[in-house]
Amino acid sequence: MGSMEDAKAENGVAAPACNGNGVGAPAAEVAAAANGGDPVAKRRKSSSSLSSALPLEVGTKVMCRWRDQKLHPVKVIERRKIPSGGPNDYEYYVHYTEFNRRLDEWVKLEQLDLETVETDIDEKVEDKATSLKMTRHQKRKIDETHVEQGHEELDAASLREHEEFTKVKNIAKIELGRYEIDTWYFSPFPPEYNDSVKLFFCEFCLNFMKRKEQLQRHMRKCDLKHPPGDEIYRSGTLSMFEVDGKKNKVYGQNLCYLAKLFLDHKTLYYDVDLFLFYVLCECDDRGCHMVGYFSKEKHSEESYNLACILTLPPYQRKGYGKFLIAFSYELSKKESKVGTPERPLSDLGLLSYRGYWTRVLLEILKKHKSNISIKELSDMTAIKADDILSTLQSLDLIQYRKGQHVICADPKVLDRHLKAAGRGGLEVDVSKLIWTPYKEQS
Repeated sequence: MGSMEDAKAENGVAAPACNGNGVGAPAAEVAAAANGGDPVAKRRKSSSSLSSALPLEVGTKVMCRWRDQKLHPVKVIERRKIPSGGPNDYEYYVHYTEFNRRLDEWVKLEQLDLETVETDIDEKVEDKATSLKMTRHQKRKIDETHVEQGHEELDAASLREHEEFTKVKNIAKIELGRYEIDTWYFSPFPPEYNDSVKLFFCEFCLNFMKRKEQLQRHMRKCDLKHPPGDEIYRSGTLSMFEVDGKKNKVYGQNLCYLAKLFLDHKTLYYDVDLFLFYVLCECDDRGCHMVGYFSKEKHSEESYNLACILTLPPYQRKGYGKFLIAFSYELSKKESKVGTPERPLSDLGLLSYRGYWTRVLLEILKKHKSNISIKELSDMTAIKADDILSTLQSLDLIQYRKGQHVICADPKVLDRHLKAAGRGGLEVDVSKLIWTPYKEQS
């Protein structure tokens, strides 16, 4: 999901709050002083040996001028020679240490402030290639899973392995319909696309090509004008299509390749037979254009009603992510089940779900002034009881008295929390949903 700003930091710091003189410098100097060091002398020392510091080694820390024209701390993740350049002419792939990996990028030497170089390089950096060699099973585990993964589920070794394998974005941009989109993360496209910086997607069948001319030839032959599935919802210009991964295997795989460009710890099962994909589209006279999607296991023993969710960047901040979440719960109601998203949730996913749960639950509590139980809330909303409990606890709306949980629903407190939760996004018109649960389909 992409409801958070692109420049949202992993620790909650956003780019506009950064200091133009270099974020983190005061903290670094305090730490150095506490350890008996002199940060100014350290910088003078690094400045005096600038010429010998080039090319910068992988692991080097330095300040880099970002798109806001301010300096931010980065770590060099990879480097590559500039064709026909001198012996020290390199481009550097950097990670902005304040921000999410989606902002990692290639930068030129002139964007780096060499007077701030810190050569605190991991001694094992040269051994990474050997120490992080993956078995065939491990590589497949990273490449081919279809469930969105979070850092919490990976142990330290697996996380290092994942980050080593996916550390550099292989595709910088894609063209999808009328949009050119900057990508966020690595996606394991087939080897023949390794030399492609930009890929061109057919927005209807999701086949991808290396060149614009290939896409134009393809579009003259492609007879699809919408995802290859059953239209189960239409309201105004919005349509939802259910795509069976078993019946439309190539489409399902291509959708996963595309989604991985915008989801860090999402991986892909090439066996998409086990999943249903719900693709949301904006429709006009040219066809149905994908906005986002969520996937769902056909049979989930854990009551998961959603495996993976994505709103494409051009359509973010328009309420579509909230619509997708609400839609997944409407399907659960049709199945007469309670549901919950597959864990662990990504950072953006957790924010979106917590906002949805908050709005739905508090609206009901406002209407039901009499006592209402968590079980009753679950039956009304199809939200799992554990999710209801955790949401109400986070809002301090629940107490444990005499062996049971009691909901404390003061109207003024509810209004304050509802205001903080923000608007609810696009409404799902249940009367426009025509759908038969998978288990009931012939």
